[in-house]
Amino acid sequence: MSEKQETPTDENAESFEALFESYTTGMNEDIQVGDRVRGDIISIGQDTVYMDTGTKIDGVVEKAELLDKDGELPFKEGDTLELYVVALTESEVRLSKALSGIGGRQHLEEAFQNKVPVEGKVKETCKGGFRIEILQQRAFCPISQIDINYVETPDDFVGLNFEFLITRFEERGRNIVVSRRALLAEALEKNRAAFYETLKPGDTYTGKVTRLMPFGVFVELVPGVEGMVHISELSWSRVENPEELVASGDTLTVRVLKVETGDKKGQKKIGLSVKQAQGDPWETVETKFSVGSRVTGKVTRCMKFGAFVEIAPGIEGLVHISEMSYTKRVLHPADEVSPGQNVSVMIKNIDLGQRRISLSLKDAEGDPWLEVEEKFKVGSQVEGIVEKKEGFGIFINLAPGITGLLPKSNISQSENPAKIEGCKVGETLKVVIQRLNATERKISLAPADAAESGDWQNYSGQGDSQPLGTLAEKLQQALKSKK
Repeated sequence: MSEKQETPTDENAESFEALFESYTTGMNEDIQVGDRVRGDIISIGQDTVYMDTGTKIDGVVEKAELLDKDGELPFKEGDTLELYVVALTESEVRLSKALSGIGGRQHLEEAFQNKVPVEGKVKETCKGGFRIEILQQRAFCPISQIDINYVETPDDFVGLNFEFLITRFEERGRNIVVSRRALLAEALEKNRAAFYETLKPGDTYTGKVTRLMPFGVFVELVPGVEGMVHISELSWSRVENPEELVASGDTLTVRVLKVETGDKKGQKKIGLSVKQAQGDPWETVETKFSVGSRVTGKVTRCMKFGAFVEIAPGIEGLVHISEMSYTKRVLHPADEVSPGQNVSVMIKNIDLGQRRISLSLKDAEGDPWLEVEEKFKVGSQVEGIVEKKEGFGIFINLAPGITGLLPKSNISQSENPAKIEGCKVGETLKVVIQRLNATERKISLAPADAAESGDWQNYSGQGDSQPLGTLAEKLQQALKSKK
């Protein structure tokens, strides 16, 4: 007795259709050669990598094509890749980063029609561009299409392998024109869009200076994305010209200040700062400087009331006109210092709240009156220069910053008072130190010839009462001799 053959019931048919539908859901049966397929890695074999193509047929790509420069595969199962369909059969979907290897004009025509990248080698330079070998066929690449940037030395490209896009396929493949720039621009746009998604004010990057302008410098943060550092943001110090600090090709650490929509579609205006990336120098002033310390700085500006001196990048102090010299009266700060000059100054006061530092030139040089008692002994004879003549006497400069007074009453003690009174400013006179008060910064002088004649010999260094007595005795002796 033969077994009765079962016929599928309606219920079984519905289950089979549901199963088939679930199996084919998401499958893209319209995949064609030249399509770019995005899918996950299913498994990694010894020589091949299998990938989900979104169809019932898995994709296959040569493992060697995916290796990095160190010969390592930088992917694992589950990673997502984007590859091109370079061959398609009922049993296999062959994938590749680009067309390469041995082929023919038919493959190149298919690549042209489907806009599939092809791998080629730069064989030599020629007029207007390069000779490229692609699938054992000759092609031409204009010099403007070999790179995104301007090509200064075409010979640097000879012998290198690149991916190209066929932009012209004529005369059955006897006239083939390719472009690398198109592929680079596409990749650059993707990278730029991805970078913009994460870019925000406050981020810090290290970039390369690409251009210098009078108003600032442009810095490339990532390929295809530039920002501008305004001249005011280059340094905490004052900058007159960006070329003072940086040159094209220099590497800078910058902080993003702002991100705005640019004029070009998809572009952004990015404001950058070098000094903000370095931190505020005033935050470390207390650890670097102290009142009474002597430092070296550069004069940045001269004003009527004094001069500003930069003692560290971004840290300026003021030397008031009254703090410029012990040795002379300063009327104009520009007479003593000039912008760009390096000077030694002493810190007199630090006000962190107001961000002000008071400096002194004269204290850094030293007060000449501190050693005046050692240099000028009472009773000693010195030479000085007539500095100023007044009705009550003559001011005589004994050394830089040290001026004494020769009173008119003492001039009469000279053997030749008229000669002293007739002297001119700038002439040299010999005088004797009669009285010295370093605290009050006063020196009283007497004519040297009076000392030589003995009138002041007994007076020097004896106090205020002694000279009057000695002088009275001399006068009495003179009166007696006349009688």
